[in-house]
Amino acid sequence: MVSLRRTPLYDIHKKYGGRIVDFHGWELPVQYEGILKEHQTVRTAVGLFDVSHMGQIWVRGPQALDFLQKTNTNDISRIGPGRAIYSHLPNDQGGVVDDLIISCFGKESYFLVVNAATLENDFAWLQKQAQGFQVQLENKSDYYGMIAVQGPKALELINADFPRVVGLPRFGAMELDVLGQPGIVTRTGYTGEEGCELIVPAEHTPKVWEHLMSRGAALGVKPCGLGCRDTLRLEAGYLLYGSDIDMEHSSYEAGYGWVVKLDKGDFIGKAHFAKQKAEGVKRRLIGLKLMDRGVPRPGHRVSVDGKSAGILSSATFSPTLNAGIAMGYLDRPDLKPGARVAIEMHGRQVPAEVVRMPFYLSKELKNAKA
Repeated sequence: MVSLRRTPLYDIHKKYGGRIVDFHGWELPVQYEGILKEHQTVRTAVGLFDVSHMGQIWVRGPQALDFLQKTNTNDISRIGPGRAIYSHLPNDQGGVVDDLIISCFGKESYFLVVNAATLENDFAWLQKQAQGFQVQLENKSDYYGMIAVQGPKALELINADFPRVVGLPRFGAMELDVLGQPGIVTRTGYTGEEGCELIVPAEHTPKVWEHLMSRGAALGVKPCGLGCRDTLRLEAGYLLYGSDIDMEHSSYEAGYGWVVKLDKGDFIGKAHFAKQKAEGVKRRLIGLKLMDRGVPRPGHRVSVDGKSAGILSSATFSPTLNAGIAMGYLDRPDLKPGARVAIEMHGRQVPAEVVRMPFYLSKELKNAKA
């Protein structure tokens, strides 16, 4: 029997009443007070998330940029020190090894945050691709803890101790002292709200969490679990690796063609991406909203004009929209917003309409330039 891993905040979660579940081999809280309450806290105030299970990898060396250009779809040369970028790691067939955020801290120093479930495979894959490059890869995932501070009052909370962070642009990044220890702060998140992510030495993480809880009491800060993290990210149209994107689905099929920069030079899978862009995709990740009451779930089948068209990859009830929402790969890439489909739920066909994603994004992020 494989033992589950714990983040540096495990005892904190127990203290605050978190309901612990197995999440890809990690003991993490699915909720505290309740998914709906925590969702609303992030949409109206500020919530804290333990994301210490995420992977952190340093890429350093004189050919660090060349290496990242080869192994990423996005143009990493677009960012300089103090900036971060979202990207995909493609395989030879145009599928996606993982999605990640890369921060630049110098022309020979880059910091990668990858998904927890794919960390070991990511690191092994990157090591394989690094052959022939003058780069050093270092998996520092066990060294760091990571806290996401998210919500319309997130920056007000952060400003009390770290005013320099508030001055960062969206997808800005910096190294700074975090309550006496060297840390990293990125102006990123997974909720569709303003915020940042604090990355500090693992043993220092509980101190930072408790400090933020105390500082943010007057702002309504609450600890938040995986449950609302999923409803928040789906409302924001963010992909969940392993569900919405994987080795078998490309960035173009997922509607994330904007992370593929075909004009930057050669990179892994480029020929497949160029072919897809020229010929178009045969399936596409499409956003759907129920027109009747109900809660769609991943795996529910979708039909168009009475014909099976695909299945849902992510689906839930949206507290913000007060409706069931979903995304799924349909073999009808021509469908436009407003088109009608049906989702099979508990033996009945529930009407739904195609909608443009994201379903929700705060006005601050809509106006921000990544």
